[in-house]
Amino acid sequence: MKRFLAALIFCAFATPVLISSADIAQAQVGMASYYKTGRKTANGEKFNPNGFTAAHRSLKFGTKVRVTNLRNGRSVIVRINDRGPFVRGRIIDLAYGAAMAVGLHDTGVAKVQVAVLQ
Repeated sequence: MKRFLAALIFCAFATPVLISSADIAQAQVGMASYYKTGRKTANGEKFNPNGFTAAHRSLKFGTKVRVTNLRNGRSVIVRINDRGPFVRGRIIDLAYGAAMAVGLHDTGVAKVQVAVLQ
């Protein structure tokens, strides 16, 4: 019985640590840019420049990520539906609507944190 209680207490305290470690492992920091034109995305959708979507080189289509502009602290949640960016040093390309939400449209590029939500 003592072993069971010890295991139960261990699991109760270890679970939050495991969850937060997984979140940290899924975060990237780097430069973001945006794009306004395009016909179809890499997953076949019609590109919506005002949408809350983004291009990423390796995340699965449909993955939702939180993009935080590290200069002003503004965040937006976007869905990955395209591939890119194919410019050295950039980790994500936002649709213009998402770029406006985080204040990226005026500078064109900014340092961001990208955290996977699902």
